Amino acid sequence: MNNILRNPWQMANIFCWLPLAGILVDVLFNNLGGNPIQTLHIRLGDWSLRFLWITLAITPIQTISGWRGMADYRQLFGLCSFGYASLHVLVYLWVDNAWVWPIIINDILESTYIWFGVGCYLILLVLAISSPKIAKKKLGKNWKKIHRLIYTAAIFSIIHYFWQLKGNLAEPLFYSLMLGLFFLFRILVWIKNKQLMYLMIPKSRS
Repeated sequence: MNNILRNPWQMANIFCWLPLAGILVDVLFNNLGGNPIQTLHIRLGDWSLRFLWITLAITPIQTISGWRGMADYRQLFGLCSFGYASLHVLVYLWVDNAWVWPIIINDILESTYIWFGVGCYLILLVLAISSPKIAKKKLGKNWKKIHRLIYTAAIFSIIHYFWQLKGNLAEPLFYSLMLGLFFLFRILVWIKNKQLMYLMIPKSRS
């Protein structure tokens, strides 16, 4: 136990999968309420979104705090978001619809919010596949361009969340506010970099 507490990487891994352990306990003890499939579906989707937001928060936090070690956990949290999203999709395909593809396809065609969920998941899939070091090396400069799609995935996930929710909008509004702050941070960094580039341009003497 002491070895785990001394190893931040192991602690981060435990943190990532503790919510899943809690969900499994609730499944085993039938603590998912009157509509267990819907509750399971929503909880997995919520945790995918939360870890996606944690991934997005790492760059602003390390820039403000100066703690570069946080970058080591970006991949872990991103893959964790993809893992929960995969379980979210699996519950929809298997538990909710029993792999009956005509029903699934018809549901997707009729429910616009699912389009954004599918779009988000496909982006997370691409990011997960391209996350290993060997993929980063082969992609070169294109790697950063591809991984900026995480912001598109975040936008899709928020739209998916808003459109399928029937009730309290406080949580998706909170996530929307956080996403707005992440975009504001990126814009401010871009402006700062442009100013630095301008200052580095040699000035001609009059």
